[in-house]
Amino acid sequence: MRRWLAMAEQTLANHSDRLNAINIYPVADADTGTNLYLTVKAAAHAVAEMEPADVGATMSVAGRAAMEQARGNSGTLLAVFLVALAEPLAGAQRLSGPLLAAALHRAQLRAWSALSEPMPGTILSVLEAAAQGATSVQFSLGGDESNQALAQTIDGAVVAAREAVVRTESQLGVLSAAHVVDSGAVGVLLILDCLRSVIVGEPLQEDLLDGLSGYKVQDPNIAVFMPEQEGVEVMCTIQLTPLAAAGLRLQLDGLGDSVIMSAVSEQADATGAYPWRLHVHVPSATVALEAIQAVGDPSNVSISALTANATEDAHDFI
Repeated sequence: MRRWLAMAEQTLANHSDRLNAINIYPVADADTGTNLYLTVKAAAHAVAEMEPADVGATMSVAGRAAMEQARGNSGTLLAVFLVALAEPLAGAQRLSGPLLAAALHRAQLRAWSALSEPMPGTILSVLEAAAQGATSVQFSLGGDESNQALAQTIDGAVVAAREAVVRTESQLGVLSAAHVVDSGAVGVLLILDCLRSVIVGEPLQEDLLDGLSGYKVQDPNIAVFMPEQEGVEVMCTIQLTPLAAAGLRLQLDGLGDSVIMSAVSEQADATGAYPWRLHVHVPSATVALEAIQAVGDPSNVSISALTANATEDAHDFI
């Protein structure tokens, strides 16, 4: 798992510019590649030097680090995916096909439920397809736990994920009009192929991205030509009970969009509150922060402009 995350970090670093160039949904802010890279980097570095542990414990550390340092819509969903991936793997000394299928299934469910308004044609569709692909293989193998079955399981997941990436162009009107596939979907496909590479001991598939609309190096940078989006992205961590979290989600749904809320861990404090990672796009940071501060004390707050022309300095960490 450590080798997978390290490889994903390097791969996303190599592909971030092209992912940014086709990042036009949910907003054309040209940072999906950067956000996925920084989020995976946080996960990879968190586990790089940790003491040997079981698969679930390793992924749990990776997921928490990714969640706390997640960037953007795509990075937050990826962090949710990593956190949830760890849950069925708890105590496992090695990864197997049945465990991988179960983990992918749990992770895609958590990712879909984290969003207030989940949309097909995005990262969510790719995660769902990967889970279905892995489950289908495992069903045909009857729960075989051999290394060969594990290789077949991840193969099935990546094949299904790539088919889902191709479909994203036709699932969202903005992507169809621009003739591109979804940026976050491609990023997750690359991350899954990194896992395949580590499991089967082969390089990344050279033809994996061939034919994906908008992804050739010579294709234009679509994102910079899209109309600029007004407003800001607000992210933070906050300790809330499930009931308070549901109330805050409802309020944020009325104030903005792209609302993502997911528990960072399943460990509650003495009051029954859990740490939640929160993401929302709003017209101004003030309205979101007022709603958040009314129910708790946020930490690790970041505020970013929703524009492709914003610099890194637009991120204001409090």
